[in-house]
Amino acid sequence: MDTEKIEQAFSLMESTISQLQQGLDTSFFDAYIENAENLVDNAKVRIVDGQPNAEIVSRVEKVYQEILALDLSSEEWRKLSQLLLLKGARGEQLQPNHQLTPDSIGFLFVFLIEQLTKNKAENLRVLDVAVGMGNLLLTILINLQLAQYNVHGIGVDIDETLLAIAASDSLLSETELELFHQDSLQDLLVDPVDFAVADLPVGFYPHDEKAASFITHATKDHSYAHHLLLEQGMNYVKNNGYGLFLVPSNFLEAEQGPLLQKWLKEKVYLQGIIQLPDELFQSVHSRKSIVILQKPGALAEQAKKVLLVKLPTLKDPAKVSQFFSEFEEWKSSNL
Repeated sequence: MDTEKIEQAFSLMESTISQLQQGLDTSFFDAYIENAENLVDNAKVRIVDGQPNAEIVSRVEKVYQEILALDLSSEEWRKLSQLLLLKGARGEQLQPNHQLTPDSIGFLFVFLIEQLTKNKAENLRVLDVAVGMGNLLLTILINLQLAQYNVHGIGVDIDETLLAIAASDSLLSETELELFHQDSLQDLLVDPVDFAVADLPVGFYPHDEKAASFITHATKDHSYAHHLLLEQGMNYVKNNGYGLFLVPSNFLEAEQGPLLQKWLKEKVYLQGIIQLPDELFQSVHSRKSIVILQKPGALAEQAKKVLLVKLPTLKDPAKVSQFFSEFEEWKSSNL
């Protein structure tokens, strides 16, 4: 990846987004979406009711040609989008559940999917039940495609703005992505997938009547949304397929943990828990782990030894390589 080229593209994109934000008197994220759609639409600025004005249109379209001349790859577009969104998020009031999933975590998901896929030639379907801005799913799709996997992505989210960002980024990176704007806990029009993934939003689900259809629902108070989404994601996984979810590290010890444990014992195989480095999180309460679940089937069974590992760091390549080796060894003995 050409870092200098991305830095140049960042400066140019930041300029066009800023000009559109001012010219349209809108938020950063709306200007970001407008900018991406303009670029995809033959690099022409869309004018509605005379806005933005002719001067801004001329300046922005000139910069668009400079951006296109850089000829960014799919992964460069994704990285550029992530950097712009991270900067924009500093000026917008984003709740924690809407933050971008860091690349370091996304690449772990890529590694795990590669390891858990038996036949590289098969057509993989990956569902993100809380796709948000799409950085996790696009990281997975683009990097699997670079590794010569045939992969199709599906994302679901209830937030229209976040979904529009995911859609615009998929268009810029020329990555096939099917998106659904709806409550992820309602019935989904999605065929079974090989992998369900998500950086799960943590909190309570307000619709008790719908929650009651899930094994993980609470009989008192509202149910944990992240527990329900774990169950929902696995509902759409093929037999023998996997779920990879980013969850709070204390997910089994929390107040509604026993409800989740009941579902785990009855419906899926809990194959592994990878606790992420403390350095990634600001507090003990915000620490997260990747949980590996498998749907029962003729080719699946509970691992003799559940993988329980804590990554000390993602900054030391040697430590990361050591984890990769340990995972491959565990997989060969247990899956």
